[in-house]
Amino acid sequence: MGVKVFMICVMLTAMLLSLLYIPTKLSIPISNFRPIMSYLNVQKSAKSYPTTFAYLISASKGDGSKLKRLLLALYHPGNYYLIHMDYGAPPAEHREIAKFVATDPVFSQVGNVWVVKKPNLVTYRGPSMLATTLHAMAILLRTCKWDWFINLSASDYPLITQDDLIHAFSDLPRDLNFVQHSSRLGWKLNKRGKPIIIDPALYSFNKSEIWWVIKQRTLPTAFKLYTGSAWTLLSRSFAEYCVVGWDNLPRTLLLYYTNFVSSPEGYFQTVICNSESYKNTTVNHDLHYITWDNPPKQHPRSLGLKDYRSMVLTNRPFARKFKKNDRVLEKIDRQLLKRHHGEFAFGGWCSGSGKMHNTCSSLQSENYGALRPGSGARRLKTLLSRILSERNFYKQQCR
Repeated sequence: MGVKVFMICVMLTAMLLSLLYIPTKLSIPISNFRPIMSYLNVQKSAKSYPTTFAYLISASKGDGSKLKRLLLALYHPGNYYLIHMDYGAPPAEHREIAKFVATDPVFSQVGNVWVVKKPNLVTYRGPSMLATTLHAMAILLRTCKWDWFINLSASDYPLITQDDLIHAFSDLPRDLNFVQHSSRLGWKLNKRGKPIIIDPALYSFNKSEIWWVIKQRTLPTAFKLYTGSAWTLLSRSFAEYCVVGWDNLPRTLLLYYTNFVSSPEGYFQTVICNSESYKNTTVNHDLHYITWDNPPKQHPRSLGLKDYRSMVLTNRPFARKFKKNDRVLEKIDRQLLKRHHGEFAFGGWCSGSGKMHNTCSSLQSENYGALRPGSGARRLKTLLSRILSERNFYKQQCR
């Protein structure tokens, strides 16, 4: 009898310690831990959000402050966020971002923000950027349930709240993929399709430019090349297809694009437009406001106050690129996101009453599942109605 009582006490003690230990462990910002929101909060509440987004936010050396600001502007307890700080950034910057995530009380309570523990070295215009995106997809597919995957950089910024985004997408079919694409490569046929490059980041920890192979290759005949924007919004189903690849197309194209210049601007476009299962799910739009110099240079033009009105009128949910602490970001925070310095963008999950009505600094757990969409949702719905109309949707799919 005494042995049985002893064993029962040991088991109960172990269970209690595990319950105390798990939340602490899961609050550590490492990519291989599951979110505690799914297990603790959601099951206790009948409320849930109509749609969920998983974000990859990529940053490199010197992007720490931009990354923090972007994360606060993007954050929502119903979404998931994976941060990838380039291996080439100083260790102190990696520690700073990890500490920022680990010490924030909301991030710790909800458990839906992670930092990749073993980051990749990313080379500009090399396939290592594509490898990072696929790596993030694999982590997020294994870690949590979501409807769409969005990749952003630290130089991006939202033009609507996450409540606006969730509300606007809540009635859309979950198999849609927002991938800007074109089969008209133009100058890219000779400058992108034929050259062969080697990305040193695939085998070295030393940061360097891509290497160009003297001999060129002919254009493929087994599949058709497509090009477009590196910024996408992908369905969970298509993300699984790219990572798992139940036919060989994603793997074949990944091998081909390993030696392709600026592969993030062509890989997903070529995979989806050569797939019989997914080519009719494409929405030819990247949902970003981006402007270029005339003639266009290698990088888009940095946005400022003079671009604010145009950004809003396009009804797009994201814009890029922005310089650190540019004044236009303050205007976006104030007028579009209702975000105060050091706080989150306004949403139903953190809305209070009285003087605190327009502040968002902490989680109101009783409000989990509540949405407070505003003018941003109306603007985005206007854009979605246009690009998904019968007149535009089918005409702009893969050709």
